[in-house]
Amino acid sequence: MFSWLETYKPVASSRMQLWLAGTMWSCVGTGLFSVGTYWLLKNGEAKGFILLVIAAGLGLGKALLILDRTALRNITRVKSRGEDRCFGGFLSPRVWILVIGMMLLGRVLRTSGLPKPILGLIYGAVGIGLLFSSRLIWRAWKDQREAKVSAVENPDGK
Repeated sequence: MFSWLETYKPVASSRMQLWLAGTMWSCVGTGLFSVGTYWLLKNGEAKGFILLVIAAGLGLGKALLILDRTALRNITRVKSRGEDRCFGGFLSPRVWILVIGMMLLGRVLRTSGLPKPILGLIYGAVGIGLLFSSRLIWRAWKDQREAKVSAVENPDGK
């Protein structure tokens, strides 16, 4: 069984895993921010715009205090694992469980009856945080690409 799994598991380079991580963070961040923005601005009230600005501030704070460290841990994990590892391994099993938990929490929040402006504030803040912190993953992806191009252009390192 183990050898079968090793033979047929989908593998990806560390650069591809960084791309997958950046894409995941960016897409989820964009989706959450878009839904949050819609819920906050759909009535056209000034209160919604003010809440959106607050959400952006909270999201940037969360990014700088929490999510940046998580992104850096993900980058370190991908780079330390080496090349041609399981493509889903850009996140640890613990983090995958956390992702599933956050999805379930989002579902609970949406069905809880909380007012849309409160949900919009939460979704907007988390979305902005993910989008802002994804910059670190994209930078690592770009740096790895440039290092690979440089190694091809100068194979002897001179």
